[in-house]
Amino acid sequence: MSSETRSTSWFSKVWPPAVTFAGFIGVWYAYSGLKYDIAARRINTLPFPHEVIRDGFLPLWDSKNGLRPILGYLWPTLKVTIVGLAVSVVLGVLIAVLMNLSKSTERAIFPYAVVLQTVPILAITPLLTQLFGEEFGVRLVVVVLIAIFPVITNTLFGLQSADRLHHDLFTLNRANRVTRLLKLELPGAMPAMMTGVRIASGGAVIGAVVADFFFTRGEKGIGFYIRVKQQRAAERPEMFAGTIMASLFGIVMFLIIGFVSTRAIRNWHESASTRT
Repeated sequence: MSSETRSTSWFSKVWPPAVTFAGFIGVWYAYSGLKYDIAARRINTLPFPHEVIRDGFLPLWDSKNGLRPILGYLWPTLKVTIVGLAVSVVLGVLIAVLMNLSKSTERAIFPYAVVLQTVPILAITPLLTQLFGEEFGVRLVVVVLIAIFPVITNTLFGLQSADRLHHDLFTLNRANRVTRLLKLELPGAMPAMMTGVRIASGGAVIGAVVADFFFTRGEKGIGFYIRVKQQRAAERPEMFAGTIMASLFGIVMFLIIGFVSTRAIRNWHESASTRT
């Protein structure tokens, strides 16, 4: 591929999101300027984007204001997100495998997996506090409750989608259940499973931030930072800065999982082929 072709391909991938982002910033400026004609009122409600950068992110390395304290609050959130996602993936795959082994097991477990997905976390916050305290453990539970369902459902779908002709071939060769699982069903389920993990990565970030909002003991996460800044009208730019950093963290998590999934299946599955 020539350098000119690569440059054109790169530009075609970059300009659509760039135009969308520019349009979003333009709408933000227009709404803030038209809705709030008094500067103090605007800053306390919906500051301009440059005010968020100036008052929320700058100075970059001051110990009390700016980017450095935001990163300090982001670190505990990052830890609980990664650990919670890992636990969700391990438990989700194990539960899906168990449900795939037996229809009775699937009927016994799947309704409760749906219940876990539909229970509002805020409604059971007092119960979670009583069971797991208010530090790392309860934050981890919240992340797992939110992130595990897409792993279970997508992995189960992938396991049950193995080609019937392939199953017949394994039957002709008298393969046992474990061999069928390890050499046919699990490899075939990888694309669906990785899709579930990508969805779960976003849910894990949301769960960690929500937990930071409501469980304030132990290490303070980025959700606690956003909550504190939201309660002080004059510090709304800092609140927006914390929210933007939490969003960027979620985007980075999604991209990392996407890269890993593409690397894992790119040599044998068409879903990982390059799209234009």
